[in-house]
Amino acid sequence: MNRKTMVLPAVAGLLAPLLAACGAGEESRAIVVGTTDQFVATEEAPAPLDPAYAYDTGTWNILRQTVQTLVHVPRGGGAPVPEAAETCGFSDRASESYRCVLRPGLTFADGTPVTAEDVKYSIDRVRKIKADNGAAALLSTVDTVETKGDREVVFHLNAPDATFPYKLSTPVAGILSKDKYAADELREGFEVDGSGPYTLKAERDGDRATRFVFSRNPRYKGDITPRNEKVELRAYADAGAMGTALESKDIDMMARSLSQEQIRDLTETPKAGIRVSEVPGLEIRYLGFNTKAPSVEEKAVRQAMAAVVDRGALVNRVYGPTAEPLYSLIPSSITGHSTPFYEEYGEGDADRAAAILRKAGVKTPVRLTLNYTTDHYGAETAQEFATLKNQLIASELFDVQVKGTSWSEFRPAQKRGDYAVYGLGWFPDYPDPDNYVAPFLDSDNFLGTPYVNKTVRDHLIPRSRRQADRNAATPDYRQIQKIVAQDVPVLPLWQGKQYVAARDDISGVEYALNTSSDLLLWELGRGTA
Repeated sequence: MNRKTMVLPAVAGLLAPLLAACGAGEESRAIVVGTTDQFVATEEAPAPLDPAYAYDTGTWNILRQTVQTLVHVPRGGGAPVPEAAETCGFSDRASESYRCVLRPGLTFADGTPVTAEDVKYSIDRVRKIKADNGAAALLSTVDTVETKGDREVVFHLNAPDATFPYKLSTPVAGILSKDKYAADELREGFEVDGSGPYTLKAERDGDRATRFVFSRNPRYKGDITPRNEKVELRAYADAGAMGTALESKDIDMMARSLSQEQIRDLTETPKAGIRVSEVPGLEIRYLGFNTKAPSVEEKAVRQAMAAVVDRGALVNRVYGPTAEPLYSLIPSSITGHSTPFYEEYGEGDADRAAAILRKAGVKTPVRLTLNYTTDHYGAETAQEFATLKNQLIASELFDVQVKGTSWSEFRPAQKRGDYAVYGLGWFPDYPDPDNYVAPFLDSDNFLGTPYVNKTVRDHLIPRSRRQADRNAATPDYRQIQKIVAQDVPVLPLWQGKQYVAARDDISGVEYALNTSSDLLLWELGRGTA
């Protein structure tokens, strides 16, 4: 891998002081946004920004600005609407054939025409590469992709899938040029070429990208209207450093992720020139299990953990008002939500846990290591896992150690099955109950879990996808949630709220982060909206 630092061409020309010196107006300065997301290209994962590999919120937020999709979820949510496409829709009642017609005159940022063949190439490429990060699973219902002329593309599905338009709105379905992306291998590094609203230049330090500069793409044609000419995204090691940058006016906004302490301080003691806003969020956190690992292979061990954990105490101690307990994979604001973990195990019930282990003949204390990532979900993660450890040890049923690892090492190790118990978060790809179920339980899932429940995988998930009226799928999702609570392949912990903080001369902040934690940089402007 080329580990040299990439230098931005004429990067000084992007800096606000020089722009001002050249006579540019206040509104032309780049809007600078801070993030605690980390962007690392390692030998094990060298292609973090390839749509065939990328499958986390941070990298998707880079791709959403630069790589166009046929459809996208509009401001405020709702059903996907055409983006690169002029029209899209199911051409049959069974939701098995989806047809799109591209906008006329569509080009990549370099001027090369975008055709239906590029769409087919991009989708087929993801499915062929089938990277182990799990992104290809979103396209699992695609059977074949057909083109008709330069502008029409038809997706023939192998099963009814009413959620397919949402999947097409995600970066895994981003439209790529076969001249820039090989058909059978990932594109390494931090370069991205697409037809989206911005072009991208990345600055890196060794294997880590530290800054992304998005410049408005003059050739862009689509449904989005950028309210700025340039946005810069800077990566910070932690929320404290990002907050200091906001106070010193080095950045204009910080979104992912503010610490609980920052949210409290900015809310209770507002600082001049800075405002903090709560925006709707659908993030969940959970413990995952390698159900073939000796320490947790016995279902009773996982059930006992579900009984011991006190979510209310955990949230109150670590996250306060920024989170709430979660008793299912599907959060409370999503259709089909239920609370089977509470009904099955109660809250912090060591006696119930002891009875479960005793009935299964499991010797106590059960020795466990809880693994978490130190640099991906915010500053409170270490305290969260210390609290979980204390709860489990206090029951006298478990002997627990905690181990923290950087994300660049943690995620590959988790996928390999190195961890028996691990903590992860989930930000939905699209706001539908399917996206809180299939990524954990379907084939080729995000977790790479050995757990398989044929009733869920072969019957309930496919049946739920046949329902164009998503409310009609609620009985299937409630049955899935009950099965998950009984088998405990994952243990839901809490669902979170989202907050952003920005200088008071930045407009569009309330639209720049949606419920799925998608960062929509084109919504930001400088001055009064």
